[in-house]
Amino acid sequence: MLDKISVVLVGTSHPGNIGSAARAMKVMGLTNLVLVDPACEIDEKSYALAAGAADIVENAKIVPTLDEAIADCGLVVGSSARSRTLEWPQLDPRECGIKSIAEASSHNVAILFGRERTGLTNEELQKCHCHVYIPANPDYSSLNLAMAVQTVSYEIRMAYLEQQKYDGESKVEEYPRAKELEMFYEHLEKVTTQTQFINKKHPGMVMAKLRRLFTRARPEQQELNILRGILSSVEKSLESRDK
Repeated sequence: MLDKISVVLVGTSHPGNIGSAARAMKVMGLTNLVLVDPACEIDEKSYALAAGAADIVENAKIVPTLDEAIADCGLVVGSSARSRTLEWPQLDPRECGIKSIAEASSHNVAILFGRERTGLTNEELQKCHCHVYIPANPDYSSLNLAMAVQTVSYEIRMAYLEQQKYDGESKVEEYPRAKELEMFYEHLEKVTTQTQFINKKHPGMVMAKLRRLFTRARPEQQELNILRGILSSVEKSLESRDK
């Protein structure tokens, strides 16, 4: 199950943080590191701070976009250090660990960590099924990137060890991958624009709120297929009307 969980670092700007994050991961049995559009090169500082986890740094997957990093994932969790104007389903690190292990038996899982100074953007967070928030001391909540990775990785490991106590595995529903969800949202925006439900010149927050609605509902694969079918039938009706 741990092999199906990836730690995804977005826009990392300090090479040492890549090594420190790799070390934090390996201590807890995680090996899949993905770097999205890093703002630095992997260098000797990365390897120095990785210590015995140089293999994770060497095997890190580097991709240009977040969409590419999470395309095959059925669960995407984004770390968020601050409240957002548009609330999203939220987990604490322990809940994140339990959920990640429960779903890793069925599909790939990605845990996202953002830039050192600014974290993940609102757009990036809206690509996640839920957010994980570390409830640090409000008087001094300064966590560096490796500390955040270590905290969440520890809870994932604890959930994994707890799961190993049981012989059977609970059934996990089949959920669409991130790439399929993005295709659905593109389809939804296209149709709602065609029907003039969304004003193309003034779209407002409609799509963001629809994303939140479907994220909260979390449709299964078959349910998403039904929704795509409904959108396709609307498109056909519009084409017939225009003939």
